[in-house]
Amino acid sequence: MRIEYRPMSKEDLALAVDWAAHEGWNPGLEDVEAFYAADPGGYLMAYANGEPAASISIVRYGESFAFLGLYITRKDLRGQGIGHGLWRHAIASLGDRTIGLDGVVEQQPNYRKSGFEYAHRNVRMSGISTADMPVDQRIATIGRGLHRTVVSHDREHFPEERENFLKEWLAPGSASRRGFAVVEDGDMKGYGTIRACRDGFKIGPLFAEGEEVADLLFRALAGSVRGQEVILDIPEPNAGAQALAERYELSPVFETARMYKGKPPKLPLERIFGITTFELG
Repeated sequence: MRIEYRPMSKEDLALAVDWAAHEGWNPGLEDVEAFYAADPGGYLMAYANGEPAASISIVRYGESFAFLGLYITRKDLRGQGIGHGLWRHAIASLGDRTIGLDGVVEQQPNYRKSGFEYAHRNVRMSGISTADMPVDQRIATIGRGLHRTVVSHDREHFPEERENFLKEWLAPGSASRRGFAVVEDGDMKGYGTIRACRDGFKIGPLFAEGEEVADLLFRALAGSVRGQEVILDIPEPNAGAQALAERYELSPVFETARMYKGKPPKLPLERIFGITTFELG
């Protein structure tokens, strides 16, 4: 079997996202554009005899960090080493960057063998939105006027700046994604987005300076789709995030482990109430 590793085109990435959907990962309806904008060279495909066989994302942020995801081998080609070869090729291409990933339970021992170390557990919470959209003058819809402020605020909660990703993720006029910020006396206290997925709506990121701001943002986001399924991926160390999910009757669906290869970043988990995506960090 002839194996080749190639950078993905945007069309290849769409195929990999479809594979993720078939695995039950429930990607967003418009994820491809934002994912690709984050790092157009950050997606690799293994081809077997000229046919797409396995995918992996190694999205690079700044000079020191990368996030690994979308690691999938086509079901009919598993057990032949194609995915593992792509994995080794991808890891080697990242040099001495710190690499993060969100690993499913059954794969965590394999990730440890590659040098990844456990940081904390993430829990996907899901339920029907019963939230009412709040009436609060501090809530602002995210548009171009807030973009630079959001990028700066986001950097406080992520290992590196990710402006290219956010420019697309927060683009006004999206039919399937919207964002809100809480601004008080000219200072941004938090922001979040919600996007339509193959099933339901995912909230993420949800960054807030405290539980009251997080609750306000959650109500704005979940209230915009009241009566629909909402999904929130929370870092387990944030007790306030767990309380928020329980307060709005969200139940655990599955878990992942945040793992790092290299020096782990120092993130303010107490202000991270919802992870952006399991694929890109």
